[in-house]
Amino acid sequence: MANEVMLRVVGLKVAYGGIQAVKGIAFEVRQGELVSLIGANGAGKTTTLKAVTGMQPAADGQIEFLGRGIKGQGAWDLVKQGLVMVPEGRGCFQRMTITENLQMGAYVRNDAEIAADIDKVFGIFPRLKERALQLAGTMSGGEQQMLAMGRALMARPKVLLLDEPSMGLSPIMVDKIFEVVADIHQRGTTILLVEQNASRALQLADRGYVMESGEITMSGGGRQLLSDPKVRAAYLGE
Repeated sequence: MANEVMLRVVGLKVAYGGIQAVKGIAFEVRQGELVSLIGANGAGKTTTLKAVTGMQPAADGQIEFLGRGIKGQGAWDLVKQGLVMVPEGRGCFQRMTITENLQMGAYVRNDAEIAADIDKVFGIFPRLKERALQLAGTMSGGEQQMLAMGRALMARPKVLLLDEPSMGLSPIMVDKIFEVVADIHQRGTTILLVEQNASRALQLADRGYVMESGEITMSGGGRQLLSDPKVRAAYLGE
């Protein structure tokens, strides 16, 4: 595994009106890693991802992707560079078929391998292949989450950002989604996973960061954080 830093955030501050939502945080994601950012609802995790991907302006700090500053760039430009997010709430194109949604994921590409990549996505998500011509809006929440992840993979991300992929899903579907995240990572995709389900996120993570009230309060190896008494008390109910 190369040790190149793919994504680096230093001193990031984000405010909504007079409220400081993110208070000068720093973190990094290296090539080949799965890094988890965990914390309670309202900790600032989603705001952080929105700032990184150009969907929310940063008040201060540096955001670097592949060694270049990207603060202020739009989401469209960042997807073309390989920084791709699956947003909270999935956001599928409801009136398009599964195949059409996947084709939309490749809108920044003009190469000859799009059809082959759709087949690869179907290999990762056999359930999507079975329903290739079904309208996305008629699928379950878990199936739409799979579709949103598959659509993001069609952009050939260098770093894939996942925002709360297990939120609102049944326990069986939560298991499936985390299996798929592990599979995508094992296939070589670098991932930043934002997740309230701390136990599952840290089990998968090479490294993790704990976010509270807009600040990163702890960081370390995934298993190390999972066994930390403070993390267990705060997030695992022990």
